[in-house]
Amino acid sequence: MDLTPKQIVFELDRHIIGQHEAKKAVAIALRNRYRRSQLSPELKEEITPKNIIMKGPTGVGKTEIARRLAKLVKAPFIKVEATKYTEVGYVGKEVESMVRDLVECAIRLVKEEKMQEVSVKANAIAEKKLLEALYEAKKADKGDTATEVFKSNISDGLRRGIYEDFVLELDVTAENKTMELLPGGAAINLGSIFGEALPKRKKKKKITVKEARKIIVAEESDKLIDNDAVTAEALRRAENEGIIFIDEIDKIAAKANTSGADVSREGVQRDILPIVEGCTVMTKHGAVKTDYMLFIAAGAFHVAKVEDLIPELQGRFPIKVELKSLTKEDFISILTQTEHSITDQYKVLLAVDNIDLSFTKEAIAKIAEVSVNINETSEDIGARRLHTVMETLLEEISFNAGGGGYPVIPVQIDEKYVVDHLSSIIKDRDIKKYIL
Repeated sequence: MDLTPKQIVFELDRHIIGQHEAKKAVAIALRNRYRRSQLSPELKEEITPKNIIMKGPTGVGKTEIARRLAKLVKAPFIKVEATKYTEVGYVGKEVESMVRDLVECAIRLVKEEKMQEVSVKANAIAEKKLLEALYEAKKADKGDTATEVFKSNISDGLRRGIYEDFVLELDVTAENKTMELLPGGAAINLGSIFGEALPKRKKKKKITVKEARKIIVAEESDKLIDNDAVTAEALRRAENEGIIFIDEIDKIAAKANTSGADVSREGVQRDILPIVEGCTVMTKHGAVKTDYMLFIAAGAFHVAKVEDLIPELQGRFPIKVELKSLTKEDFISILTQTEHSITDQYKVLLAVDNIDLSFTKEAIAKIAEVSVNINETSEDIGARRLHTVMETLLEEISFNAGGGGYPVIPVQIDEKYVVDHLSSIIKDRDIKKYIL
């Protein structure tokens, strides 16, 4: 998708409030990828992405900007926590797991696209198989009186969804068993290790027509897809379009923490460095080069500074953007202007129980003011504070709502309601501002 930087920022604005500098930086980085794709192979080799480091408190949109960016262009995207590499028992090569995870993400993306392409054909085959299974099941009940007209009626009923809850006995592919390599450890799927070497077992299972359709469509789609082509395209996308978001990068800076039994933070930085610089990582699907992947690092940098990272790693993140703490106006915009805003979410949730929820402008302003004040007097957790405030505010309504058969009840949240129901939070905040 060849979106211009302005169009990318416009799309991001629909979901994320403020942070224009960060949006601008990622938009330019994304557009440069498109520009690079239009060049000759010789020039492509010379041009590498300009990685970005984001500095700012939690909850202001760092991860969301990167995630929405990847979703916008259907690019493979993974998020990793830098702190996971500081755990006891860590081995240097573990950093390569981020690239392997990205490849798996790319394969899922490409496979979903290919399945969409063959969905019409797969659905037609599934309908035919379901018709045969239904005909045989009904024929067994009806005996010799079953005719072509009878079969035609079943076909018509199947198309109209009459038999969706009818239970059939079908042969379905059994999932390969999982096993634990260590007690209490993660379960490993044998099929993911041995692939096609393990024979696919079939077993009879009683399922509804609705469930059977999903299973048959998935099986037939898998047969129609060229898995080698999927893997080749996924590797290409991971190498040229992949985005790896490294969060909590400040926690592995030298001054972040100098005590404890954790692995040397500088050592972890040096292990991440080759991946960001560009190297070849072996995956079960083949070798993958990281030279042209886009890396976005992020951290609060409360204790450590960006300058505390090793110079080599700093040099690989030439673009540095600072995200600001959210203001009252930002909170008001988050509550009212974003697509599927938090107030809209509560409206549709409570509408299920016939509650017609609405908010006055004054109530929205008060919710925003309380959220900002709590962030200032306690830990600044950005927009995540709204979830705490909204849950407390609507707890009584959510608890009392429920049960069918009731008429629609209009409930308007005004400023007085907000003050009354958030009094405990406001009181705690008033006390905290006097405590050193």
